[in-house]
Amino acid sequence: MQRIRTCVSPEGTFRYGIHKPSYTVANLRQDSPVQVLGCNEQGETVLNSPNFPAGDLTVIGADWIFEIANPLPFKGTTFIDKEWADASARDYAGIRIAPAQEVSLTRTLAATGTDAGLIERLPEPLLLALATTSTDPQDLIRLAEMSCALEKDVAGRPTGLRYAHRPGGSLRPVIHRHLLFEAVANNPHLPDIYKIVMVVRPGAQGASEIVGEWPEDGRSHVYEYLRRNSYIAGGHYAANMADDAIRYAIDSVDLHDIRALRHLYYQRTYVRLAAELGIALPDRQRALSQTELEALRREIGTALIKGESPSSATLWGWNFGFDYAPSRYRLHASHQQIHQQYAMIPETVEAFSGSLETPIGIFPAFGCGDMIAEVIEQYCAAHNRDFFADYMTAIANNQRMDGRDGLEKSLVVWSDDNAMLFVPKAQTSQWEIQLMTRKDGSGRLVGNTVEADSAVRDSLDTGIFMAQKALAALGAKMVTSIEYPKRFGKRGGHNQPLLYAFLPRLPESPGAFSEAQLRFINGHYPEDFAAVCRRNLP
Repeated sequence: MQRIRTCVSPEGTFRYGIHKPSYTVANLRQDSPVQVLGCNEQGETVLNSPNFPAGDLTVIGADWIFEIANPLPFKGTTFIDKEWADASARDYAGIRIAPAQEVSLTRTLAATGTDAGLIERLPEPLLLALATTSTDPQDLIRLAEMSCALEKDVAGRPTGLRYAHRPGGSLRPVIHRHLLFEAVANNPHLPDIYKIVMVVRPGAQGASEIVGEWPEDGRSHVYEYLRRNSYIAGGHYAANMADDAIRYAIDSVDLHDIRALRHLYYQRTYVRLAAELGIALPDRQRALSQTELEALRREIGTALIKGESPSSATLWGWNFGFDYAPSRYRLHASHQQIHQQYAMIPETVEAFSGSLETPIGIFPAFGCGDMIAEVIEQYCAAHNRDFFADYMTAIANNQRMDGRDGLEKSLVVWSDDNAMLFVPKAQTSQWEIQLMTRKDGSGRLVGNTVEADSAVRDSLDTGIFMAQKALAALGAKMVTSIEYPKRFGKRGGHNQPLLYAFLPRLPESPGAFSEAQLRFINGHYPEDFAAVCRRNLP
């Protein structure tokens, strides 16, 4: 029988391992250099003698460790320390990032009678630390003006950046310290007028053309930018909040904003597919209405039944949050302003070997949703069953791993008729949550945005909003969100749902050798994290 590494079983339950370690260690140490560590509160000497036992060691009843293969094998395996998780189950308050403290170097210097001009003489690592942690607009204004050349009006308010020609004739803003510029421009506490002139106003970050817009409607306003020369070939787009709709924190985002951002994603996908399939578009240069969008989607769906398009799948992602370490390590996205990125993936790419001009064949272009399609195939080969049917049954029948009754056991955070937001049994980023489409009344699964009608799109938008709100309420400041779609038309299977993963970055989880091996260490049970998320839904 073929085997597949997943915690989902054909019985519609989750299966996992429990390590219950007891072991003996041969003591190979030669010397015992006992030293003084210090003194206790009674003044008695504290020695490091416990570090130098006399003989072999016997460890009886070490912490139990749960080993849970991820439902999706390509995402590795999660390990939960039972002692840590039991503590979290007793007190949910521990599942939270503490709010940042107020920081103001300007006020601190004033309290000591020191000239605030000292800030300008700080070494760069300290400037970066202040730029990312300060909550005082006065600190940040000073840092902003140190980082670049600003144009101002007669009242001293910034009106734009100063520009200069570079060798070759290109015109670029005058930025004195690029890292400081990025760090301070992405701090939510910098006054909006500085954010606008430094990074938000169209053109401030370069000449990327605006090719779409959710028009200003009193509640939201979004521009769609084309990124011509991108690491994503064939057209990479970004939907950014406009300069009259500043959004630097999830608290300032509402569902209308999410719908505006996602509308541009759906619209660009449908318009590109329509062009590839020879479908006529409305002849006006404007945003499509919801009715027009749905009509176009239906026409594309009909055309895909008859043939195929050069593009075969979507690519969508959202990096929310920004941070720089004083050591110059950028810790997350390039820009905190609310934005989403998307593109299309071709069916194949030409293969080369040692030549730039002569192809030697073709191979399938990579799309992350293909890995889910492979799981479905492998599971069916191993068990002759539908993977997602068993997976959804396991979620519905979920039981706690610690065997305790009376505590939360549901993995579901939010759901409606079309989609479900839930905590995977094996989380990869500790706080990972996922959004997945549900079967409709006919047993059909929506696997990509072309198959998603207006009701399903509304559910997906709501689920994305709920995910970000729940994570932000727990203190998450950096969240990577990705889409796992199936291929369009006949190239996609009938039993693959559209799935999104939301992956927060936590302060003490930098991603080290364990994560590089796809071994993810966790300190809570997934059921308890789901309960905490439910309690924080808007």
